[in-house]
This record gives sequence, structure tokens and C-alpha cells, in this order.
Amino acid sequence: MQVLPTAFVVARDLKRLQQIVTVLLRFGFGDLVRRLGLHRLLKQAGLAPGDTGTAAPGQDTPARLRLAIEALGPTFVKLGQILATRSDLLPAEWIAELEKLHDRVPPLPYDALAPVLEAALGGAPDAVFARFDREPLASASIAQVHRAALADGTEVVVKIRRPGLRPLVEADLRLLAHAARLAGTELPELRRYHPEAITRNLAAAIGEELDLANEGRNAELIAAQFEDRPEIVVPRIHWAWTSEEVLVQDFVAGIRPSDEAALAAAGLDRRRLAARSSNAFLQMMLIDGVFHADPHPGNMLCLTGDRIAYLDFGTIGRLSARRRDQLVTLMAAITGGSAAGVREVLLDWAGQPDIDARPLEEAAEAFLARHTRGALGRLKLGQALADFVALMRDHDLALPPDLALVLKALMTSEGVVRRLDPELDVVREVEPVVRRALAARYAPEAMLSRAGSALLELQALAGDAPGILRRVLRRVEKGRVKLEVEIGRMDRFGGSIERGAARIAVAIVTAAFVVGLAPILAETGPRLFGIPAFALLGCLAALAGIAWLLLPGRGRD
Repeated sequence: MQVLPTAFVVARDLKRLQQIVTVLLRFGFGDLVRRLGLHRLLKQAGLAPGDTGTAAPGQDTPARLRLAIEALGPTFVKLGQILATRSDLLPAEWIAELEKLHDRVPPLPYDALAPVLEAALGGAPDAVFARFDREPLASASIAQVHRAALADGTEVVVKIRRPGLRPLVEADLRLLAHAARLAGTELPELRRYHPEAITRNLAAAIGEELDLANEGRNAELIAAQFEDRPEIVVPRIHWAWTSEEVLVQDFVAGIRPSDEAALAAAGLDRRRLAARSSNAFLQMMLIDGVFHADPHPGNMLCLTGDRIAYLDFGTIGRLSARRRDQLVTLMAAITGGSAAGVREVLLDWAGQPDIDARPLEEAAEAFLARHTRGALGRLKLGQALADFVALMRDHDLALPPDLALVLKALMTSEGVVRRLDPELDVVREVEPVVRRALAARYAPEAMLSRAGSALLELQALAGDAPGILRRVLRRVEKGRVKLEVEIGRMDRFGGSIERGAARIAVAIVTAAFVVGLAPILAETGPRLFGIPAFALLGCLAALAGIAWLLLPGRGRD
């Protein structure tokens, strides 16, 4: 137990730790608290209950965890949302429960937000807005949204960060980082979840969401990707009144994609909306490499003219060119029924050179048999991706952390699309985007760029090579070069040597008989059918030795 570091963390964030432990105890996680050593330390401080807590009646462990996370606030809600993307690590029942996490909390009265808003605007809101609604439009754990109108009549929404949030989040992150280190040493069963890496991802994600100006920059980045596509709408940001604590953007009036009755009443074409949404998200991910990280129905609106509006860019995902290439390969393999393509992506993502590819090939073929257009009538891409992640889990292959968010976003987006049009032909939507991505990959300028990067690496290598060679030669001259060779399956290697020696011995004896004894035996002893008996038996023995030497597979591994 890391007593001193734990005592330091407890002393620094004691009040918040007491709140966290009290919630965990309330929802029946006293054993976890005790195993981390927190229960004992808090009890010594006279701050923790003496019991281990009792589970909420009628609730299983995943449900109790979700309820505890919601009670703990924004940092833990974001942590739960990150864990909900890790279906390669967590069982399906845990993922299903974490996916129910909501980020809705009771709204704060305007008076509690007024100091934050006035400090960010540099004065009272009435001096900036022609109208400002004191009643909130929506309320979440990080920010609260109010409607307003600018002096020129433009309808806007004003997003205000909750007061005192940053110190609370920073305390949570410190405690979680320390708990992750403890979990890695004290709870071996949790090591496979890489708790420290998860807390680092959490700190990066929630750090982005706390800065509302960052959300504005993300929105403009996505908007630039669709500047030539008027059917995709991103609200305009009003930078004159936007800061870390306040975001002002255009108000967008639309219909949620889950509201079927309102869509029908507005005369919107659900099939066209589904196709446009699917195409837009695939473009973001496979071509642009910057995408909306949480495209659930609450962050999308359907507008007149069959347009799609995306909202809430607190978190976006980014994909490197290499990752985009791998995703394009996977999409092409799924839609084209290529087991080899699926296997290669599995091997790339696993990053383990000693994996036996044969079981993966068989698993890929079985996977494609379930998810071809012919087998299901319509390919369900979301289910295919979920099964792909399960396939990795079944073969003990960990999904790269940067791809967990990608696949989760793809599955969420496809779920929304299916609500709009259950009969959408995903293959028809995926294929043109994949062709565009492949064309971009092999475009002359792209190939020249890759060639240029390779030449720069070769130039750097050429510059380093003489120095490395000189150091190696000096070591050779001084007799200080050590060669380490690792031979796998040495026992089988030794057995092969023994079998080879036996074959050589039999060959020598056989040859000696044929050359030395055969002429003598041919002239002496009784005869069978007119043939010298000793010579006949000797020939039969020689033939048996030759046959043994020539048997296929003898002496092999």
C-alpha cells in the first residue's frame, strides 16, 4: 500500500474524497473503498461511516455503478461515458448500463450564474442582449443554456459554465489518477483495463469540455469541412461574447430525429435525411479525419429542406492518416466481403507480431458470413462494428485507445440513421465515401507527400548511420560486441538434431553393408530359390534402411 502518497492526496482533497466515499458506500461499493485503503484512512480522520455500505434494493452491480457515477458529478459522468466506449474490455451488460448515463442535472437559478456571465461579458447581459431569458433552455453538469437575442435580432443560445466547476474537476482528476495507480498495484484484476491510461484520456476530454471557447473552435473546424454542403448546418459562433466560461452561438430551430410524428407533420423526407446524415458522418471520419465525437439524437436536428444540423462540439475526435487508411480498409473489407482485409486490420490494431493469423482468418470468415448484405438483406454497420470489437475481445486483442471513441461514434451515428430510415442501404452509402477516400489516398499529391516524408526519414537515417557504424566498429575492435540470439522451441530443435544423428547412423550402417559385406555374403551360406540366403536378407535390410531414410517428415519439427 502506498501509504504516504495516499495520505498526501487525502490531506489535499479530503472534503471531496469524503463526498466520493460517502456516495460509493451509499451504493454498496464499500469493499472497493476498503481495498483501496480509503475507508481506513477516512475512518481514522473520523469522516467515514464504519460500515461497508449496502447495495440499492433490486439493483445489480452495473446499475449501482451508473447511479453512483451520476451522483458524483461531471468528472465521473465523463469517465463513465469513456468506459461505455470500451466494449473490447467490458462485458455487454456493463456497457449497456453505462450507455444509460445522462448528463442532465437540476438547473441552477439565474442568480447563481449571473456573476459568471457578467464577468465574461464585462457587464450585465441586458447591455449586450436585446433579450435574455432567465429560465434555462437546458441544464447539464458542465454548463447551462439560456436563450437570448442580439441587438440586431439574431436569435442565439448562451451557454454558461457552472460556477466553481474547475477546482472540483481538478480535485476529482487528482483523486482518480491516484486511485488508478493504486488499482494497478493493489487490484491485479483491474490491470487489464489500463486504469492510468483511462484517467489520462479522461483528463484530456474533460479539459476540452471545460473550455467553452474550445467548443466554439471545434464547431468552426467542423463547419469548414461542410462549407460547400448547405444541407449540413453548424451553428455560427459569436466570438465577441465567447470565452472560456461563456459560449454564444446561433439558435437553431429543428426537430429531433427521434420525433417521428413531428418529422411527418413537417413533411420532411426521412430517407433523404438518413442518407445525408450517414454520408456526412462518413466524410468527417474517413476523409476529413475530424468528427463529432457524440452524435446522439440530442446533438442533431432535422431542418426544413431536409437539412441536418449538428450541435454541441465540446468533444471532437481526430484521426491520423494511418488510422483513416485502416478504417477505409475495414469498411471496404466489410462491404466487399474480404476476410483477408478484416484479418489484416485485426493484426494492425493488435500490434502484436507473434499472433497466429490462422484463427483470425477463420474468425474473420465467420464474421463476414454474419454481416454480408446477402445474409441480412441490409448490412447493419453498427452491429457489424460491435461484433468486430467483440471478436477482438474474444481473441484477447486490445483495441487501441484512440479507436474506441471512433467505433463508438460510428455505431451511435448509425443508430440515429436507422431511426430515420430502418431500410437504409448502408453499403450504397459507404461505397462512394470509401472510393473518395481511396482516391485521396492514391492521388499524386498524397503520394508525393508520403514519398517526401519517407525521403526525409531516409535522409535522417543516412545522417545517423556513419556515427552508429563508427561506434559499432570501435566495439568490434575492442572485442566488446555481444550477440544475443534467441531460438524459440529449443527443446524441439534439440530433438531434431538427435533424429538427424540417428538417420546419419542408419545411413552409414546401410552403406557399409552394401559396400563391404554384400560381395562376401553373395558367395557363402545356403540358398533360397537359387539366391544366397544371407545376401537376400542383407538386401532386404538395406532396402528397409533406405526406405526409413526416405520416409516423408522423418526428423522434422
